[in-house]
Amino acid sequence: MRFTDKVCLITGATSGIGRAVALQMGTEGGKVAVIGRKPDEGDEVLGAFGELAGEAMFIQADIADAAAIQRAVQQTIDRWGRVDVLVNNAAKMTFTPIVELTIDDWDDLMATNLRSAFLFCKYCIPHMNGGAIVNVSSVHAHQTTPNVVPYAASKGALEAFTRGLSLEHPRATVRVNCVAPGAVDTPMLWDNPNVKANRETIDMTEVGQPEDLASVICFLASDEARFINGTTLVADGGRLDKL
Repeated sequence: MRFTDKVCLITGATSGIGRAVALQMGTEGGKVAVIGRKPDEGDEVLGAFGELAGEAMFIQADIADAAAIQRAVQQTIDRWGRVDVLVNNAAKMTFTPIVELTIDDWDDLMATNLRSAFLFCKYCIPHMNGGAIVNVSSVHAHQTTPNVVPYAASKGALEAFTRGLSLEHPRATVRVNCVAPGAVDTPMLWDNPNVKANRETIDMTEVGQPEDLASVICFLASDEARFINGTTLVADGGRLDKL
């Protein structure tokens, strides 16, 4: 199994893509730190592990809070002594035109989507040796729709962050890659007002499942991808070809 005895820290791991990644890594023998905001959702994910191989623990953290990130990493280190895989998956969206967007809303989204990735990398990398980081971007980094400018900007910056960070460390120490999902069957997709108002058209044949993205993320996090570094893999079912 690809993650046997590997310590895997995953943000936004109580729903959607993050939950699917956590369960797949646990199935493949990983020791999984499930990072999320809501304890009831964390309990549900831990229950879903059932008899799966590996171990798991839930760590409650608001990743817009820098101190909470540092505590979450330290709890992981205190239990398992290292980090082998980091998946920066958690994100949020706003649906407000820029001229109406508040500074606080901009700052909160950037703290959640972009600064959190910086901080998790900052605190995890000193405890990684031969590990892998996978950042979760979006097709909105490449082509986007109205009223989601902060989200698109944060994801574009995350891809640039991924490329730059991959140059700062030898590949043998840590690999850093990114995945850009398209439309995925998660609450974030269906709660999007642009989707509800048909400003962003969704072809159901192009909607992936969280498990589809988990497979891609787990590949990049595994030794199978040992020669892949500093890249963004678009996993969108061909959606960008039509946007």
